[in-house]
Amino acid sequence: MSCTHDHSCEDHDCAADWSLYKHINIDKVIALNESIAGSVKSVFKPWDRRLDNLEGCLESNEGDPELIVFIPFTSDVKIKSISIIGGAGGTSPSKMRAFINRDGIDFSDAHNMQPIQDWELVENLQGMLEYQTRYSRFQSVGSLTMHFPENFGADVTQMHYIGLRGEATQMKRDAVTNIVYELYPNPSEHKTPSEFGGFSHVE
Repeated sequence: MSCTHDHSCEDHDCAADWSLYKHINIDKVIALNESIAGSVKSVFKPWDRRLDNLEGCLESNEGDPELIVFIPFTSDVKIKSISIIGGAGGTSPSKMRAFINRDGIDFSDAHNMQPIQDWELVENLQGMLEYQTRYSRFQSVGSLTMHFPENFGADVTQMHYIGLRGEATQMKRDAVTNIVYELYPNPSEHKTPSEFGGFSHVE
């Protein structure tokens, strides 16, 4: 596992120690373009259980691999890194874009807004790879919106695990209002041209 410090994370179990799982408001997590409503909640679990229940996953609608995941927290957090376990056979997301403290982002917004950071991803089926954030930008995070615009060529995108590493502040969040998104009857309606530049993949 890739860390920002010099030691073996296998020995120190960094991901478990710094996991933000317990600070995620799971009941309020939402995904856009998921094929089964509510399936996004299954991808959040403790790091040591990241490979459990790989039959259950977040999957996009067929023929439309794009996904947005909205993650509210129960207290403000600082996010150090993100780990994604995608599916096999080209279904893993190949790009990831992040927005913080912006509720209600839809696909049009995601394509037209500048993300706080973006990454090119690799297929990471065991979850032993982290993508480090530009940490100074990920302070006082009350919510994280993750946009996955593409995968490695399959008709659908699949994710089995999303892990966030960092630390929580003492500031508790007020109850997050349930965000109601407009659902598009035709998945092609949310497509807008965009170019994805400036990706930085951290080994």
